[in-house]
Amino acid sequence: MGRRLVPLTLDNLQDLPRRCRSCVFWELDPVSGEAAVKAGTPAQEKEAWISAVLLEWGSCGRVVYVDEIPVGFVLYAPPAYVPRATAFPTSPVSPDAVQLITAWIMPGYQGQGLGRVMVQTVAKDLLRRGFRAIEAFGDAHWEGPACLLPADHLLAVGFKTVRPHPVHPRLRLELRSTLSWKEDVELALDRLLGAARKEPALRPL
Repeated sequence: MGRRLVPLTLDNLQDLPRRCRSCVFWELDPVSGEAAVKAGTPAQEKEAWISAVLLEWGSCGRVVYVDEIPVGFVLYAPPAYVPRATAFPTSPVSPDAVQLITAWIMPGYQGQGLGRVMVQTVAKDLLRRGFRAIEAFGDAHWEGPACLLPADHLLAVGFKTVRPHPVHPRLRLELRSTLSWKEDVELALDRLLGAARKEPALRPL
């Protein structure tokens, strides 16, 4: 099985699931996001957002290919580029961290270690850029694929709660720890980005 992780660019944006290519939950603030949906322009807004982040900060994601088939992706960016983050009661994300926005692996390719490889690739990328941690807004009542990652799975793979909340706690993972994960944590990552997956909803998790 040949697998590779490629930086997300405008050239391979079409390899993301269709629903993700036209979802701007994180990329726009709530009012602007609703306006884009009503105007029928979320796909254009998504492309414009990725283009802006590429120009100003660099690649904000990775696309996973297995035998040249796109089977997953992860999206991340500094909080300044994630307007929706300010709408959460546990914001802001720490200044030394990058926000883990969302991630997804196609059913049928889960539980094969792709989640571990994906997150470790992100960790190495961000360490090179001088960041110390990844933070995410968890969903304490997660019931299926949505815009937020389930808080309990984030905790299972090494994230720590830095600001508690009954619904949307903010969690943090120190990047250097990801480079020396033990096998049990790697398996937990597979559960986070693999076996816990169900059929994608409007925003694959």
